[in-house]
Amino acid sequence: MYPDNYRYTKEHEWVLVEGDTGTIGITHHAQGELGDIVYVDLPKVGTEIAQHSTFGSVESVKAVSDIYSPVSGEILAINDILATAPEKLNADPHGDAWLVKVKLKDLSEIPGLMTAADYKNYIGA
Repeated sequence: MYPDNYRYTKEHEWVLVEGDTGTIGITHHAQGELGDIVYVDLPKVGTEIAQHSTFGSVESVKAVSDIYSPVSGEILAINDILATAPEKLNADPHGDAWLVKVKLKDLSEIPGLMTAADYKNYIGA
């Protein structure tokens, strides 16, 4: 459920690092806590984001939650599917329902994030 090649945050986001690109999403745990997701607000391509800062939000029938970036970088792409089908986040949060892709600014941020094993321990899975 929590891919070993991803890194995780205490705010329940993940990042998949491939070279100098990071794909960011929310975890299965996060979508489960939120319930039925009805809206996703994401930044524009070209926006600079900083590690641990908010860059968007996810709205569910229960609440609105900020999305915190696990890494610093520049937004290269947003997942357009979520604009018309935000519920995909409930179905596939670690796959097709990624949020943004970023050009990583500082690879030294990655080792400070949790591994899959660390994250599972953190959430008590």
